[in-house]
Amino acid sequence: MIRLSHTRKAFLISAVLIMTGLLGQATAATTTAQGDPGPTVPAGPAPSVTAPSSAPAPAPTATPTPTPSKPSPRVENTVADTKPKGRTGPAGSIMTTGTKGVALTFDDGPDPDYTPQLLKLLAKHQVKATFCLVGTQARRHPDLVQAIAAGGHSLCNHSWNHDLKLGKKSHAAIRADLERTNAAIRAAVPGAEIRYMRAPGGNFTPAMVKVSAQLGMRSIYWKVDPRDWEQPETESRSAHRKRIIRIVQQHTRAGAIVLSHDYAQPDTIDAYRVLLPWLHKRFQLVPLT
Repeated sequence: MIRLSHTRKAFLISAVLIMTGLLGQATAATTTAQGDPGPTVPAGPAPSVTAPSSAPAPAPTATPTPTPSKPSPRVENTVADTKPKGRTGPAGSIMTTGTKGVALTFDDGPDPDYTPQLLKLLAKHQVKATFCLVGTQARRHPDLVQAIAAGGHSLCNHSWNHDLKLGKKSHAAIRADLERTNAAIRAAVPGAEIRYMRAPGGNFTPAMVKVSAQLGMRSIYWKVDPRDWEQPETESRSAHRKRIIRIVQQHTRAGAIVLSHDYAQPDTIDAYRVLLPWLHKRFQLVPLT
């Protein structure tokens, strides 16, 4: 057995310790390089993470805009729904003759079928009336305008094409319409006097009355309206004719202006075969002059 001195023992022990330390460090480094997870951290509750959604976020709800309700249909100031009282009609139009005489007025013509029949009937009873002429009809039938004037009847402007809303238009538009109608009447009867205007449907407005006055025409309404233009499907021609006769006989008084139509109204012509002799016995029948 080899004896070693104390010095050599000490040297060998130191060398072994050094080598042992170096081997330990190498092992530790190798382990870390191979993926040591490092120090263990106590596991806690995972933090809440909201994953982004792939769907688009809903658009904010808009407050609905209320849809305005449709306005109620305008009720026109027509023959059917206007019943002025006294001697003044809508917008200052006149309803009476201003005398005891009764004026018969006939609207919407001239009509090639019924105006000639009416003219013969008036001539038979020696009655003068007032014809409110539509411009388009006057242009189509100048011979009838001539016959009306030749019979001594008065002429009245009833607008160019019976536009029920004419009175709501501008002064210039109203004037142009009425002047065009007068021109058509005077094309048939040069120099004809046209002293009156009747608004289509009786829809007088201050503007229409004013423009008519500027053109030398008074605005005429009516006092008696048999509504001869209106015939329900359930009303026979005979019943229609009797209704016209009854209303005129019941409501006509001295000074009244009576409204009727010669355009497309055969029952009106038949009714006046009865009415003319009846009226002639009771009233002075006069044209508007």
